[in-house]
Amino acid sequence: MPSSVIKYFSYDEATKTLKIIFVTGMVYLYKNVPEKIYKMLKASGSKGRYFNSNIKDKYKFQKLEEE
Repeated sequence: MPSSVIKYFSYDEATKTLKIIFVTGMVYLYKNVPEKIYKMLKASGSKGRYFNSNIKDKYKFQKLEEE
């Protein structure tokens, strides 16, 4: 999963929570994200572009401590 912006991401089906760790070390939890959005992010050629277009500013999020 090479991305110049996103280091790692995972999805919890039970809570519909998408966890994204950015290369900066910042960790965000995006709430109520449909599984389809996660799967599209996973399949996307450009994770950063997909994130900016389909996730950022569209879902409520919680910022966690840096990793």
